[in-house]
Amino acid sequence: MALTWSIRALAAVVWLSGALFALFILAFYLCAIAKGEPAAWNAFLPALYAEGQSPAASIGIGVHFALGAVILLLGPVQFIGAVRRRWPRMHRIIGRTYVASALLTAIGGLVFISLRGTVGGPLMSVGFALYGILMGAAALLTIHHARNRQFKRHRAWAIRLFALAIGSWLYRMDYGFWFALFGKAGHTADFSGTFDKIMVFWFYLPNLLVAEFVIRTADRDFPTFARRIAIMLFAGASAFIALATFFFTSKAWGPAIAWGLGLGE
Repeated sequence: MALTWSIRALAAVVWLSGALFALFILAFYLCAIAKGEPAAWNAFLPALYAEGQSPAASIGIGVHFALGAVILLLGPVQFIGAVRRRWPRMHRIIGRTYVASALLTAIGGLVFISLRGTVGGPLMSVGFALYGILMGAAALLTIHHARNRQFKRHRAWAIRLFALAIGSWLYRMDYGFWFALFGKAGHTADFSGTFDKIMVFWFYLPNLLVAEFVIRTADRDFPTFARRIAIMLFAGASAFIALATFFFTSKAWGPAIAWGLGLGE
């Protein structure tokens, strides 16, 4: 029971933080377009926008950001048992929207990478492209097993998809905490530092390991010692994310949301 609640607490904290990050994406990146200031995109991630770049690249990364926010908001809803039981039609509608958004998010990112590359060069392009391919595959397999009424497999792939979907959010979180703890060690302006090279895979591969743990523990009874370790790890992760969310909201996301919405101008 304690392990179940620790997993639920982690999921709740992730959803809250992810929802705030989604609001940041929508308010900052989309409002930058509405204000006629697309170059503002580069404030948080360099080389996202360049004057005269391929329109397809701009559209691709715009779709990636906008629908990436959608999947962060909708994903956790699909794991609420009460919604699935009481409103199965709503679960299906949200699920289709979620899967389609995840697939288009992956495609948008892959279009951008194929046309513009990434600021970190070939290694970052490979890491990010692999991320997009995995998310697109997870989206397709999630809906495939649902349509075939293979619900155990459907749930497993939905968990994997969610683990991948939060990758872009974790990417920012990891960088923020690294800078807070170690400054710019291992990071360079062109994202070719040691830490940068690790991060091109770190922001999503460990997520998949956690997802596999959740999937495989659903129907198993682990030894007490192992369960206690898992509970401590999940509780620690919840506390870490809650602290990180407070830090980012106060220092970065909050001011960016205020700028996008024109508050305090």
